[in-house]
Amino acid sequence: MRLKERVALVTGAGSGIGRAIATRFAKEGALVLVCDLNLAAAEEVVQQITSEGGHAQARQVDVSDEILVKALFQSLREDNIALDTLVNNAGMGIAAKCVETSMEDWSRTLAVNLTGTFLMCREALTGFLERRRGVIVNLSSAAALAAVHDRAAYIASKSGVIGLTKSIALDYAQYGIRANAICPGTIDTPWVGRITAGYDDPVEAKKQMEARQLLGRFGQPEEIAGAALYLASEDATFVTGTELVVDGGFTVR
Repeated sequence: MRLKERVALVTGAGSGIGRAIATRFAKEGALVLVCDLNLAAAEEVVQQITSEGGHAQARQVDVSDEILVKALFQSLREDNIALDTLVNNAGMGIAAKCVETSMEDWSRTLAVNLTGTFLMCREALTGFLERRRGVIVNLSSAAALAAVHDRAAYIASKSGVIGLTKSIALDYAQYGIRANAICPGTIDTPWVGRITAGYDDPVEAKKQMEARQLLGRFGQPEEIAGAALYLASEDATFVTGTELVVDGGFTVR
């Protein structure tokens, strides 16, 4: 129970990595605020958590919308919920090279991945500063460290997440606030499933993607949840401003 009596907010928690983090945190004793653009998906995760004896609440939010983010944190204050940990997992990706990326796709990708992370951090930091403690875990990507083809906007946004994380760690360490980023490799999530589904032979496409992994397989959402738990727990009290790479060896190549 490494997060007993803690309150954690996880964005993009309706599926994939976010869902795995939310359920793992709940098993470790946290009250988890399951946040997602899809409220029905968030409620499904809450149902799973509560059925297993955990504690969770569903909240709907578009992290790219400043007004909605502010409203989310105002609702927490009204409910007397003091946040201990923020996990910024909500994200999206567009498969395109720079020349092929439309302004609409560029703007939306940065709005969700980078601006959304900034907005959530900014609101959470207000409460953290009052209590002089708090933990931020931002989801970046191994692609921000070792680029991959056809992900111009995605890589730019996730690189920005690393820079933002380091800035927060530097500026707020004196107030007992830690901020770190996780850089996952290719994780077996619905998002990766949608990518492989776009190929003529989805099964073969998945096999080829798995073969490119140093360990010969995709990572699992639960493996990223374990990394997030470490950074949020007392085991990582001397860890801030860094990137925890969980990529199956992708960045070694």
